[in-house]
Amino acid sequence: MVKTYPHDPRAFTQGLEFFDGYLYESTGRQRQSTLRKVAIETGKVVQSVKLPDQSFGEGLTIFHGKIYQLTWLDKSGFIYDLRTFRKLGTFPYNTEGWGLTHDDASLILSDGTNRLQYIDPKSSQVTKTLEVFAGPEAVTNLNELEFIRGEIWANIWHSDRIARIDPKSGQVTAWVELAGIAERETHEQEDVLNGIAWDPGRQRLFVTGKDWSKVYEIVVK
Repeated sequence: MVKTYPHDPRAFTQGLEFFDGYLYESTGRQRQSTLRKVAIETGKVVQSVKLPDQSFGEGLTIFHGKIYQLTWLDKSGFIYDLRTFRKLGTFPYNTEGWGLTHDDASLILSDGTNRLQYIDPKSSQVTKTLEVFAGPEAVTNLNELEFIRGEIWANIWHSDRIARIDPKSGQVTAWVELAGIAERETHEQEDVLNGIAWDPGRQRLFVTGKDWSKVYEIVVK
């Protein structure tokens, strides 16, 4: 652990991304879900928009000047302008929405199974499905995602570890064990580790959890 930053302990973190000096966060729960831009040093929300009451916010990613935000059960997510948070439209998918990231060409979506869907952001069509395994065992409950140095990193729901996934084979190449950080937080049963953000400019890695009081900057050896 390198450093800690304040985090809204009422933010049920479902998606997290670092971009241009700020954290962008999707929070969940019906009638409470939001999209937020957060000043990392202070934890202050500098820009936000509330989701419709019936929508449960999930993962998000920033791609080509747009924010893509999933919802849990609606089978439809929201697209926003990155700068203004103006809603530009929606995009469909055929499963539950859990985590979201992207590579150079596609959105990558998790749905709580061991499958990751690659989605064309222009057509919303699934172009590829990747099944994730650790050896012969399927790795289920894939949740919040981040694409880091050519790997897919995934929170495992109700687990204190992150899977590092080879996007070519779907094999887990390593686990990042974070029990030592998770035990610092006092939380309810559902307030689990969830949130990975990568700062490519300064090579910083941030993690947090649902209703956690801090964001943790860590170095993985």
